[in-house]
Amino acid sequence: MKMTWTPVIGSLMIAACGCSANESPTRPVFAQETETPENLSTSSKLENLWTRPNGSDWPVFLGPTGDSKSPETGILTDWSAGKLKIVWQRELGEGYGIGSVSRGRFFQFDRFGDTARLYCLNAETGKQLWQFEYDTAYRDIIGYNNGPRCSPLVDGNRVYIFGSEGKLHCVDAEDGRVIWHVDTTREYDVVQNFFGVTSTPAIEGELLICMVGGSPPGSPRLYTSGGKLDGNGSGVVAFEKYTGEVKYEVTDQLASCASIKTAIIGERRWGFAFCREGLVGFESVSGQQDFFYPWRAEKLESVNASMPVVVGDEVFISEAYQIGSSLLKVEPGGYQVVWNDNERRRDKAMRTHWNTPIHIDGYLYGCSGRNEPDAELKCVEWKTGKTMWRDQLPMKVRERSSLMYVDGHFVCLGEFGTLKLFKANPRRYELVTEVVLREETADAEPRPLLRNPCWAAPILAHGLLYVRGDDRLVCLELIPQ
Repeated sequence: MKMTWTPVIGSLMIAACGCSANESPTRPVFAQETETPENLSTSSKLENLWTRPNGSDWPVFLGPTGDSKSPETGILTDWSAGKLKIVWQRELGEGYGIGSVSRGRFFQFDRFGDTARLYCLNAETGKQLWQFEYDTAYRDIIGYNNGPRCSPLVDGNRVYIFGSEGKLHCVDAEDGRVIWHVDTTREYDVVQNFFGVTSTPAIEGELLICMVGGSPPGSPRLYTSGGKLDGNGSGVVAFEKYTGEVKYEVTDQLASCASIKTAIIGERRWGFAFCREGLVGFESVSGQQDFFYPWRAEKLESVNASMPVVVGDEVFISEAYQIGSSLLKVEPGGYQVVWNDNERRRDKAMRTHWNTPIHIDGYLYGCSGRNEPDAELKCVEWKTGKTMWRDQLPMKVRERSSLMYVDGHFVCLGEFGTLKLFKANPRRYELVTEVVLREETADAEPRPLLRNPCWAAPILAHGLLYVRGDDRLVCLELIPQ
């Protein structure tokens, strides 16, 4: 399915941007007649609002290098007695994702009632600068919250958001004005899975690469039975990022919850999509598919949700439900299996759920386990999958967690709100400090600021650490300036 560009005049407003019933289902929709492929600016940059001179931005999911690592240094390693200063905090709507940071702006995507909202905040103060909204009717099949799962992507003066219901928007980062949008669920007849759209897209040069996973017309609207669904070749769709025009579509695989990973291996640009039934490797510029590697538990409710990790010419994938992890050595046209977990063995090298593990110096660190009683922090050897250590916490206090690496340490956020700092040490788990953030009240036991579920990994920009719980975003000063 190729989309052709046609402008639609005056159909969208910043406060409410939805598709009208008579729009053509074969093209992106533009907000204004002036926004055409011929006159779009591709080099505009946002005014820089930062007053903190040192540090880097976090403009896309898992940070500037796409692996949840920050290049910043000088972190506080003593969090006792309020030394980890709260700079600002804000109540949030429904959602599981954390925002992105670019040029002093924090972009957060949540849901309020039947409205999905992208709002832009001053990253240092939390003051709102603008908001963009559209109507949404998404309902989660099995009762989780109905907010967005994907993080915003900031590229120059544009922000991209992908809602749980499948609406993909490109808006101006300066004021929230809509540039183009596509309802991927309608365009590609996407059958709703358990958790809606959960895969954050990736920017690749002039492309916005999205996991869509459409099906032929007439397919059931909900993925709730054991019958196999067919794909329609739109497992992964690459849109021209300035216009929304489709540049290529690849694979019949349906969508999963894992975000798209791009990488350079040798002199070739790769894309990796850990789809519903396994890993698709493709050339990210042209869409040429190289291989499909089946990797999914047999359980109907199983979900591939952890983004692939790429080191050199090797790719690591993992799931939490049954079969565990595998490491592949890839090359144009195919792959070789380096190792994988033994399906018959109960103890797996790594069983990542929605968190993505982090590779440091030949070792992989991450949370392994499907649910909180069996979840644990682990370090495994990259080349073999050998377990180097596990945190060995008592069963009653185990929780799933997400990591961010900075300055030789991991910042770890547990799903019940505990924030920890431990060293990147392959020999043993070395906890440095930890804290439970609490409200400043006169109560004997003030309630925690971060309430379950805290499922988004922490992010860092210009020394400011951002963490979210169920209904609150907290900005902390991790690196004093």
